[in-house]
Amino acid sequence: MGYESLLIVAEKLNLYVYEARFKSNAKALLKGNMVGVNKDLTEVEKTCALAEEIAHYVTGSGDILDQFPIRNRKQELLARQYAYQCMIPFDRIIQAHKSRISGRYELSEYLGVTEEFLQVAIDRYTSKYGLYLKVDEQYTITFDPLGVIETI
Repeated sequence: MGYESLLIVAEKLNLYVYEARFKSNAKALLKGNMVGVNKDLTEVEKTCALAEEIAHYVTGSGDILDQFPIRNRKQELLARQYAYQCMIPFDRIIQAHKSRISGRYELSEYLGVTEEFLQVAIDRYTSKYGLYLKVDEQYTITFDPLGVIETI
């Protein structure tokens, strides 16, 4: 899902998205139903940042800038997991395998995410599911090393 598609999703959720230059290093910020995206990011970086902010909005995270309280860290994890599942669903990993996509760089390009976003998503999937996940009778996704095993 690309940046333009996410803008449509945001609009359907009644989220107002604007781009601006940030004084901070933040990639995007959510306040109420407004999302500010750092104008200086690449389109792929904007896509990942907007996906996370939409996830924060959908999961009802609220103001969690202070990551000291454990409930705020849990909300952050929940929102990020939602963003990973939207941007890197298992069926897209399998489609990439079928398209002969190999390597993290090619996969991140195929999925329209940054390599960093892909790696953090894989790390989260690994911590949640273990080293592999059987998707159906035919496919198993391995997270370390990243790949798809096809059972015939």
